[in-house]
Amino acid sequence: MLNINYTFHWNQAFQALPQMIDGALITLQIAVLSMIIGIAIGVPLALAKQSSIAPLRWFANVWIEVARNTPALFQVYMIYFGIPAVLQLVAGLFGIDFRALGINIFYLDSYWAVLVGIAFNNAGYLAETFRGGLRAVPATQTRAARSLGFGAFDAFRLIVLPQMFRAVFHPMTNQMVWAILMTSVGIFVGLNIDLTGVTQELNARTFRTFEFFALAAAIYYVIAKIVTGGARLIAWRLFRY
Repeated sequence: MLNINYTFHWNQAFQALPQMIDGALITLQIAVLSMIIGIAIGVPLALAKQSSIAPLRWFANVWIEVARNTPALFQVYMIYFGIPAVLQLVAGLFGIDFRALGINIFYLDSYWAVLVGIAFNNAGYLAETFRGGLRAVPATQTRAARSLGFGAFDAFRLIVLPQMFRAVFHPMTNQMVWAILMTSVGIFVGLNIDLTGVTQELNARTFRTFEFFALAAAIYYVIAKIVTGGARLIAWRLFRY
């Protein structure tokens, strides 16, 4: 016979709410920074994939294929454990003893591992999004800009890019929400200052698993709704004509 004798203690979860909100701010910080980096890398990747220069196309294809076709958790693992291992290998090949110099290159902070991993993944997804956005901008726009005296770079920067970002604005919003939710993988590399990490620390101390993680899920939900709602307001303001 099923015996359910669990007693809810929501007061402990609500008392820890300020700590969880602090963690949520770190989560949002990682997501925003990863999106900024992802956009900064994604645009050149989209252009490189359409380039006539084979090495650029190869580089962009490898980045995009790895980012889109392997789990984000694996990518964070490879950065967290892989980069120090590669540096150790290189140091061994060249006989460099960084430890003797007081430099620990064999440890990567979990915050940076998560940030770089999610930014890497964002760049791969956004590159394909941007490539579709670039194709949505008619080539006549560039020709018209050049006929008005714009240089190639200025035509791309002032005419093509704004139209591309308008076309991909909503997919970028979805990617931002995805980045917020995926920061939770940081718990697997020891990140304990984001929302999931703080929640797990509180759970380990109190064993109130359901209460803390239910509250954390609600906070993630609110953050995602704020982002999507803010994006709708921005879209209404920028794209109403």
